[in-house]
Amino acid sequence: MVTESEVAAVGRVLVDTGQPLKARFRALFTLRNVGGRAAVDWIGRAFEDESALLKHELAYCLGQMRDEAAVPVLVRVLEDRGQEPMVRHEAGEALGAIGNLDVLDLLKRYSADPVIEVAETCQLAVRRLEWLQNNKEHPDNNPYLSVDPAPPAEDKDVQKLRQILLDESQTLFDRYRAMFALRNIGGERAVLALADGLKCSSALFRHEIGFVLGQMQHEASIPQLAEALVNVEENPMVRHECAEALGSIAKDSCLETLRLYTRDKERVVRESCEVALDMYDYENSTEFQYADGLSKIQAVE
Repeated sequence: MVTESEVAAVGRVLVDTGQPLKARFRALFTLRNVGGRAAVDWIGRAFEDESALLKHELAYCLGQMRDEAAVPVLVRVLEDRGQEPMVRHEAGEALGAIGNLDVLDLLKRYSADPVIEVAETCQLAVRRLEWLQNNKEHPDNNPYLSVDPAPPAEDKDVQKLRQILLDESQTLFDRYRAMFALRNIGGERAVLALADGLKCSSALFRHEIGFVLGQMQHEASIPQLAEALVNVEENPMVRHECAEALGSIAKDSCLETLRLYTRDKERVVRESCEVALDMYDYENSTEFQYADGLSKIQAVE
């Protein structure tokens, strides 16, 4: 049983700007795993931070927790045009992940946001909520246990799914469904099909491709992820996700690139490489878990 004082101790690490970013990330994912109102409240406090990367991950974790107590703070973040686009985008996605239909009208309104990544995210969230309304008994067979912005397509044909994924005349929702179907199928053919999506026109879509390839942790995607990371003309939101994917894949061939781009001119890319190097260290260690905030606090006590 996790005590209230232990949750608070982890929360204080999260909001402490004097802590290394990697320690704050581990504290964040510890709070996500613990769950509950106190964890939600500590995560919500950290949206005052200056790091767009951290705030993006705060919103992501609140969505994955699916706790309706997080809805008010996520609404505030989505509505705050002073927040970075990647943070607002993730808040919109998190509202779709939580699944509370009370936010449907809000998401519809922000589906016309002037920031394209925010608009496309809210459009996807609306489609997800509408899909859930009509498919309440649909089984959740996601092997990655993540709450995704679209359900996987039912088709299992890799080539057909690849065609949908790359066809920009298809709706973004259907392309997302193809993406998650390919992820769930797995294997090198599916990985390479997904990697082709890093050339698509939507930065939001490329960003999600990077995330999915990181989930799969297949080394066949390393060349394409590295190419996107080193491309300084690429959207920083995409580059950040590709950096974290390389850290998750955690092969030696990822190491030099990640180290080099900890000096990138874009803060979100620099910080993503820093976090990715910590993920690399974790994946190549004997540590029991990445979200180790509680174990560190309990060891001190």
